[in-house]
Amino acid sequence: MEPRIMHSQPVSFYSEGTKLRGDLFLPENLAAPDGLDASKRRPGIVLCHGYTGVRSLYLPDNARVLTEAGYVVLTFDYKGWGDSDGPKSRLSPYGRVIDSQAALTFLGAQPMVDPDRLGLYGTSYGGATVVWTAAIDPRVRCVVSVVGIGHGRRWMRSVRRPDEFADLLERATTDRTQRAMTGASEFVERTEILLPDRQSAELAAAARAGNPGAVSQIPLEFIDDTLGFHPEWIVDKIAPRPLMLITTDNDRLVPPDESAELFRRAGEPKRLVVLRGFGHYEVYIGDCFRQVMEQTLAWYRQYLPVNH
Repeated sequence: MEPRIMHSQPVSFYSEGTKLRGDLFLPENLAAPDGLDASKRRPGIVLCHGYTGVRSLYLPDNARVLTEAGYVVLTFDYKGWGDSDGPKSRLSPYGRVIDSQAALTFLGAQPMVDPDRLGLYGTSYGGATVVWTAAIDPRVRCVVSVVGIGHGRRWMRSVRRPDEFADLLERATTDRTQRAMTGASEFVERTEILLPDRQSAELAAAARAGNPGAVSQIPLEFIDDTLGFHPEWIVDKIAPRPLMLITTDNDRLVPPDESAELFRRAGEPKRLVVLRGFGHYEVYIGDCFRQVMEQTLAWYRQYLPVNH
């Protein structure tokens, strides 16, 4: 029998004056109005999607597991993604940090949530976002980053041949000037910038098929945005709040070295989990997903328990 999705409701809130849309997932005993006793407030967890993802892709499965464990969960689309307002399909890594802070504020304001017990969970590029957000926002009490990126330039270089990387930098330079002169960036196929391995391309295509929010083209400004965003520079500021990093040993899209370097630079308490025999997109499906969520729940239960 398939696990049952907990009660969810569409919500909206604002980041820098732009309306963002999301879904609030509630444990079953908090779904009814009489379950919203302030004395029984639960910890809340904000889920952050990846590079070209949307909240309806993968994250509802994470939300289901977490709400079944008693957590209140918020998923949302960044500015310009999914159902949220704003210029479409921009990476804007620092804007994503601001959006995630707005999400924390919104979640902490809900009557069933304890604002002093807020957590973050991010996957892929969302794993980079949550590290940066937690480092600068003390409201975050516990963090889980899954197959995340620690240094954008190193990551983009690591998955390319030298001539491919040189070509990428040249395209970025040309587009940078165009953006300054015209206000517009050239849109290209997402795979030209993301450069997925064979397994990632296949699994991502299957997951994105039929999802109207899953865009196929992104602006070249993604290159500059990625090259300049390095969460490992400030990951040490999260401590003494707990950070868990989960990666896979066969990730050919975001090499596990990214999580390893974040772990090396982070302070205690911290944990690095390397799941054996899986690739990047397998963290969302099957046995790998099960292991990801087992580790995630154990971490939250230790440092962000439902009952305290």
